Amino acid sequence: MPRGDGTGPRGEGPGTGRGLGQGGGRGLGGGQALGPGGYCICPKCGTKVAHKLGQPCYNMTCPKCGAKMTR
Repeated sequence: MPRGDGTGPRGEGPGTGRGLGQGGGRGLGGGQALGPGGYCICPKCGTKVAHKLGQPCYNMTCPKCGAKMTR
């Protein structure tokens, strides 16, 4: 921005460095690795199931209603 009016070349200026940016510093996918413990919860009926290491909650189905679980 040579004159400070926003007409400068793209890619040079605040917000283009290696800071947290849009991803929030959580890797390329922006996912949240919440660790080995915790629960998978059904968003439909609220059933809690212990989280299994190496198996994402969204791949599990609720034992009560069959909906996809969430962390």
